[in-house]
Amino acid sequence: MLLLFGSLFAHSQSKRIDSLLLVLHQTKNDIDKAKTLNALSDEYKTSDPKQMVAYAEKALELSKKIKFRIAEGNAYLNLGNSSIIAGSYPKAIKYFSMAQTLFENETASDLDVKKGLAKSYGSIGVVFSEQSNYANALHFYLKAARIYEAIKDLPKCAKVYNNIGIVYKSELADFKALTYFIKAQKIQEQLKDPNIGITYTNIANGYLKQKDFNKAFDYYTKAKTSLDANPNPRALGEWYNNMGLFYKAKVNAAQAIENWKLAIIIFKSIDDKFGVADTYLYLGQLYLEQNKLQEAYSNAIQALQLAKELGILEQRMLSEKVLSTIYTQQHNPTAAFEHYQLYSQAKDSLTNAENIRKGVEAEMNYENEKREVIHKKELEKRELLLQEQSKQSKMQLFFAVLFGLLLFGIGFLIYSRIQLRKTLTLQKELAEYEQKALHLQMNPHFVFNCLGSISSFIVNNGTESAIKYLAKFSKLMRLTLEYSKESLIPIDKEIESLQNYLELEQLRFNHKFNFTINKSTAIEDDVALPPLLLQPFIENAIIHGVIPKKEQGQITIHFSVDDNNLICVIEDNGIGFEKSKLMKENSVVIHKSMALDITKKRLQMIASSTNQKADFSIEEIKDSNEVVGTKVVLHLPIQYIK
Repeated sequence: MLLLFGSLFAHSQSKRIDSLLLVLHQTKNDIDKAKTLNALSDEYKTSDPKQMVAYAEKALELSKKIKFRIAEGNAYLNLGNSSIIAGSYPKAIKYFSMAQTLFENETASDLDVKKGLAKSYGSIGVVFSEQSNYANALHFYLKAARIYEAIKDLPKCAKVYNNIGIVYKSELADFKALTYFIKAQKIQEQLKDPNIGITYTNIANGYLKQKDFNKAFDYYTKAKTSLDANPNPRALGEWYNNMGLFYKAKVNAAQAIENWKLAIIIFKSIDDKFGVADTYLYLGQLYLEQNKLQEAYSNAIQALQLAKELGILEQRMLSEKVLSTIYTQQHNPTAAFEHYQLYSQAKDSLTNAENIRKGVEAEMNYENEKREVIHKKELEKRELLLQEQSKQSKMQLFFAVLFGLLLFGIGFLIYSRIQLRKTLTLQKELAEYEQKALHLQMNPHFVFNCLGSISSFIVNNGTESAIKYLAKFSKLMRLTLEYSKESLIPIDKEIESLQNYLELEQLRFNHKFNFTINKSTAIEDDVALPPLLLQPFIENAIIHGVIPKKEQGQITIHFSVDDNNLICVIEDNGIGFEKSKLMKENSVVIHKSMALDITKKRLQMIASSTNQKADFSIEEIKDSNEVVGTKVVLHLPIQYIK
C-alpha cells in the first residue's frame, strides 16, 4: 500500500515539477522567474525539504535583486515552512516575521499583498500552535481569517478554520472546535477541496474524544479516501497517528502499533521530526501500559531526544513522565526521581502560559527592532555610496537615530512600569470601594430592622419605655454612622457597638436572653475589622435562635487569634439552625432577608483584596444527639488600623 501510494504521489508531483521546470527554463522575464522559483519551492514542501530551501533561496536572491517585494515575501514564507518541517521554530518565526513586515509595508489594496500578509499571520499561528502557545496561535489565526474572509478566498478560509479548530481542541473547548471544523467541511465539500481529508480527520478526532466510535470510524474512512485521491504525506502521517489512537481506545493494541509504525515511515520520508516525536511518544505510552518496559523506554527516549531538539515542551514533559514511570517499575528510585523532577519542571513551564507568551513576544519584538536597525544600516550604506561627500553627517544622523531609539526604549519601559503601578493601585482601591459599597448596603438593612424593633417596642411597652429605647437607638445610630465612613474600625469599637445593640434587643424582648462578649488578651489594640460584619449573625441568633425558645436565652461572643486569622465565634442556646429554617419555611414570608447575602459578598471582597481566607461556617451544638444551640465561626484576615 505504501509503495503504491508513494508511486502515485511521486508520479503526480513529478508531472507538476517537470511542468514548472520547463516554464522556468523558457522564461526570460525575471518577475516570472521569481514567481516560478517560489512555486517550485512550494511544490517540494511535502516531498523534499532540501529542494524546497534551495529554490526558495534562489527566489529570494532574484526578488531582492529586482526589488520584487511580493516574491521576496513569498520566498521568506517558503523558507519559514521549510524551517517548521525541520523543527527549527526560532528560524521559522524569524522568516515569517520578515514576510509579515514586508507585506505590511506594501500597498494594502494589492490582492497579492493581502494574500501574503494573511499567509504570514497563519504561518506564525502554526509555529505558536506547535509550541503549545495557543493564545498567540489563535490571535494570528483570527487575523489571517479576517483577511481571507474579506477577499473571499474560501479554500484558505477553510484551512484557517481547521487550524482554529485545532487550537480550541487543544484548549479543551470541544464545542468551539467542532464549530470551526464543520465550517471548514462545508466550504471544502462545496469546492471539492483536495484538503478535505484533513478536516474529516479533525472531525473524527472530535467524535473519538466523545467515545462515539462509529461516527469516528466513518469520518476516518472518509478522510483516508480523500487522502488516497489527493496525496499529502504529512496529513497521511497524522491520519495514521489518529487511527492508532482510535484503535488504542478500542483496546486493539496490535492495530494501534501497526498504524503508528506506518506513521513513522511517512513522517521520516518528509523529515517531519515533530510528527515522528509524537508517534514515538504514543508508542512509548502504549508499551508502558502493556508493561513492555524495554520497548516503552526505547520509544520514550527517541521522543525525548526529538522534543529537546525541536524545543517542544509538552512532548518533553510527557516523555519524562513515561521514563519516570518505567524506572519506578524497574525499582530504580534514583533515576525515577530524576526524570520525575524533569517532568515537573517541564509541567511548571508549560502551565506558565503568560510567561511563555511574554517571552515569545519579547523575542519577536527584539527580532523586529533588529530588522529595523539592519534596514536603516542598509539605507545608510546606499546613501554613503551615492554621496561620499556627506559621509560624516550621515554617520552622525545614524547614531542620533540609535540614541533616540535607546532613549525611547528606556522611556517606554519607565512609562510601562508607572502605568502598571497605577493599574495595581486602582485595582486595590476598587476592591476597597466595592467592600465599602456592600457595607453601605448593610446600613439601611440594619436601620430597617431597628425601626421595626422600635415600632414593636412602642406597641408592647408604652411610650416612656419607647423613649428610653429610642435614646439608646440614637446612640447606636450615631456610632454606626461614624463607623460607616471607614472600611475598618478597631475591634474595641466594634465590641462597643455590639454591646449597645444587644442591650437594645434585651430591652425589646424583656430580657428574654443574657449575653457575654469576650476578647482574647492576644489580640492587639490596633487590630481592626469591617463594621457591622457580625451584627446579622447576632440578629439571627436572637430572632431565630433564643426568642422562639421558652427558656432563658444565652448569647456568647468570643474574639481570638489563630496564626494570621481573627476568629469570631457567636454561640447561642436557641432552637438550632435546622429547626429555625423549618419554622421560617412554614411561616408567611413578609420580606426577603438580604443581610447574609450582603455579608457573603463582603467576605468575598475581603478575601479578594487581602489574598487571605475570609469565610464563615454555621453548625448546630448538640448534647447527646439533642440540639442545644447554634455556633457561627468567622475566619477573618488580621488587619490593622493604619
